[in-house]
Amino acid sequence: MKKLVAEFIGTMWLVLGGCGSAVLAAGYPELGIGFVGVAMAFGLTVLTMAYAIGHISGCHLNPAVTIGLTVGGRFDKKDVVPYIIAQVLGGILGAGILYSIASGKAGFELGGFAANGYGEHSPDGYNMMSALVTEIVMTFMFLIIILGATHSKAPKGFGGLAIGLGLTLIHLISIPVTNTSVNPARSTSQALFVGDWALGQLWLFWVAPIVGAIIAGVVYKYISPEKAD
Repeated sequence: MKKLVAEFIGTMWLVLGGCGSAVLAAGYPELGIGFVGVAMAFGLTVLTMAYAIGHISGCHLNPAVTIGLTVGGRFDKKDVVPYIIAQVLGGILGAGILYSIASGKAGFELGGFAANGYGEHSPDGYNMMSALVTEIVMTFMFLIIILGATHSKAPKGFGGLAIGLGLTLIHLISIPVTNTSVNPARSTSQALFVGDWALGQLWLFWVAPIVGAIIAGVVYKYISPEKAD
């Protein structure tokens, strides 16, 4: 239960910090942080939580990460479903907190609410195939980074830094394509508030990250020189 609570809090922070930066700060007149700032915000949420709860739950914060680690032999299969439930619920809480803050501004309009999308809902108009390839490849690389940085042979104490910077880089690459998911819990939390098109396109942001994570789990298990502790 302590691990699940940690995952719940961590995923809430990821959504509130990452999506919150996009909704509240990215386009702020003259001082807006832009998509580079949003990319950094997502990376910082994972970086901070890696050191805050990594020793408690492993700091997955992401159903795709949980599944990828399981395929890679780093996580117990019996805990997969409880972890995913905790992550999705934490993400929804984060989105709810963000909505309660954002809606307090005069003239508030929900808009895209940092939801993920493709086609006309892609930030720069990329189609479904571009979104699918992007999410699979970016999640694949994210899991390769995670599996490598947390391996028993990796330098100790730097895993969180590598993972946080990795997620920042992923966002720098893919925000224009899909608003960057690589995380079904993050996508679900925003889609529930936007509804309509966001829920209709949500399938891609579950399927693609999970496929990418599974491939990474298999590949890293093959290339890893020794079994991790």
